Amino acid sequence: MTDTTTVRPGLRRGLLAGLGAYLLWGFFPLYWPLLARAGAVEILAQRVVWSLVFALLGCLLLRRRFWRGLTSRRAWASLLGAGVLISVNWGTYIWAVNNGHVLDAALGYYINPILSILLGVLLLHERLSRLQWLAVGLAAIAVVVLTVEVGGLPWAALVLAVTFGLYGLMKKGVRIDALSGMVVEGLGIGVVAVGFLGWLQATGRGTFTAYGPLHTTLLVVGGLVTLVPLLFFADAAQRLPLTALGLLQYLAPTLQFLIGWLLRGEVMSPGRWAGFLLVWVSVVIVSAEALVAWRRLGRAGRGRPTTIGS
Repeated sequence: MTDTTTVRPGLRRGLLAGLGAYLLWGFFPLYWPLLARAGAVEILAQRVVWSLVFALLGCLLLRRRFWRGLTSRRAWASLLGAGVLISVNWGTYIWAVNNGHVLDAALGYYINPILSILLGVLLLHERLSRLQWLAVGLAAIAVVVLTVEVGGLPWAALVLAVTFGLYGLMKKGVRIDALSGMVVEGLGIGVVAVGFLGWLQATGRGTFTAYGPLHTTLLVVGGLVTLVPLLFFADAAQRLPLTALGLLQYLAPTLQFLIGWLLRGEVMSPGRWAGFLLVWVSVVIVSAEALVAWRRLGRAGRGRPTTIGS
């Protein structure tokens, strides 16, 4: 049984790691516009390549063999497929942020947990409680309201939510540390990214060396900006209860929402407020139910959930 004196430092470290991850993700809308001259696809390719480079260096320094633990073709296929999904997610996010759709990006990550619940029903045959169905229904109504308001589907938000939800499903059941996982996920798409960047440079369309050392450095650092919050998140996931981690995840889209609304000046019309309010209510419902369920499990386990590490 885990001693309280070892649980508290573990919780504190997990909380700090979780805050670090979601704060960094929340401030992403301030970083990618610095690279806007490169275009979303080139930024994505650079991000894929440099995150893979830094992940490989990390594995080398820590003497980790990233292929260990992947004992089946299915595991390899799952992670390579996850790499494609997260690349689509990254590309959509970069495009949204650099084209005045930060609020849509925030919306996508607000509705992602709701969509993940729905994917569990459709693909894993899970059963939902009445409150969860209510949350899914409210989120669906919110999408309809926002579609009517803007005259079309908020496709960027939906792509972000769907790709990240499917990304989580693809990684479900594959046990591998975050650093090694990033290497495997980046292998397949990394080859495509390198080829694309090579073509850009050969045709004179690349910006890697076109705008001075600062631009080049920012493109390279994009790999670290990608890697660091993922490592923070992996540490937090090992040390925090899933409910606490689930509540922390709303910090990132909240910061993105504030940046889009207050700093980037994106318009929040009455219809858009109505759509976001419906999403926020569904988020509160899901979070409250998860918190109640976790407390029941905690009481059943004498207040010491086994998900907390030391």
